[in-house]
Amino acid sequence: MAAKRSAGILLYRLRAGAPELLLVHPGGPYWARRDLGAWTIPKGEYEEGELARDCALRELGEELGAAPELDVDALVDLGAIRQKSGKVVEAWAAEGDFDPADLDSNTFTMEWPPRSGSEREFPEVDRAEWFEPKRAREKILAAQAELIDRLLEHLG
Repeated sequence: MAAKRSAGILLYRLRAGAPELLLVHPGGPYWARRDLGAWTIPKGEYEEGELARDCALRELGEELGAAPELDVDALVDLGAIRQKSGKVVEAWAAEGDFDPADLDSNTFTMEWPPRSGSEREFPEVDRAEWFEPKRAREKILAAQAELIDRLLEHLG
């Protein structure tokens, strides 16, 4: 079976010449009490035949509730990483801005509590926040830290 594939956008902005990175915290009960090493770039899975870049742009809008205006011609290809689960994540960086107070993520439904027969709805993303790179490295899933390094190398 082929590894699951996701694509996402690492959004950044410059404040006083220094980069800040937007990360999102996954919603739902499994992530509720996790913080360090739990955050991620806004991303989602894509199917055979769909372009990863198109998926990344779509997922940015779905997970934030509204995609910030981006110059899609200026996207920085950050390449792919493989997470511990085996999932391959292709990523791009984009300069843009987003107010975390405007977060309005799409939702998913799951049985909760387990084996209760009760369905509950949860946001895909329950928080979004800007971090300076050192703090972002502490917050993000370990494998995705490489994407931060690649962006910082690009920014010089």
